[in-house]
Amino acid sequence: MNYSYIIIDDDQEGVLMTKKAADSIVELTYITSATNYSDGLNFALEYRPDIIFLEIDPINVSSNLSLSLINELHRYLQVLPKIIVTTKKKHLAFDAIQYGVNDYILKPINKIDLVKMILKINKSNFNIQAAPLVATVITENQETTDHCPRIVDQDSLILCIKSYGDYRYIDTRDICYLKADNNSTDIHLCTGEMITAFKTLKHFEKSLSNPFIRIHNSFIINRNYIARIHTGNSVCFIKNSALKLPFSRSYKNNIDLIIADFANGNYLEI
Repeated sequence: MNYSYIIIDDDQEGVLMTKKAADSIVELTYITSATNYSDGLNFALEYRPDIIFLEIDPINVSSNLSLSLINELHRYLQVLPKIIVTTKKKHLAFDAIQYGVNDYILKPINKIDLVKMILKINKSNFNIQAAPLVATVITENQETTDHCPRIVDQDSLILCIKSYGDYRYIDTRDICYLKADNNSTDIHLCTGEMITAFKTLKHFEKSLSNPFIRIHNSFIINRNYIARIHTGNSVCFIKNSALKLPFSRSYKNNIDLIIADFANGNYLEI
């Protein structure tokens, strides 16, 4: 799949470096570049690119380049381009996450950064187009149940668990979390039932997308079952239970994503 893009960056050297890296990716087609907020907004609305590479820490503050451009795009566009922040500073990442950017790439940009970006975009597009669908992994028995409340109204992914001619079906909306157990994975349902799948947690991390997110070497959580996040104690609490799951420092960015995702919904902070 091919993607058109524009670059919004007040640093001409940064524009050239981004374009040079993008020129090595056959899926990317350059449209134009802008060096300030006003031109960047106008080009985004005129050309409707698939991707915007956006600098949010400009050299020239009068260029007004910032994440506020995203809010302005929401005023005019029903579907936004993929926003890829390109900057030299790591500490702006949390702010970018709160604005729902699609990726955050540190300068200088190289080819592998853009290869990863394209793969993530393709995966995201595939997940949207493919749902609902059936995924097949190997494990043992489970019966369908209607005892779990539907926390969100969305297309469900049916997980087919196959073992020696025995086909079991799990609605992923019923999965609270997954826990690694050596080379197998324990799938914990909202009913309290646990099913063991003979696949690694890494396999599920690749197979399952939102609302499933990895928070620890041993845990993937369904964010729809999170009742509380305590960053001081590094734990997530599961709804309607006393259960709490730890999250590790190496997955703290994923916790930040969950917090930002909650804040972007119907949300009131007191």
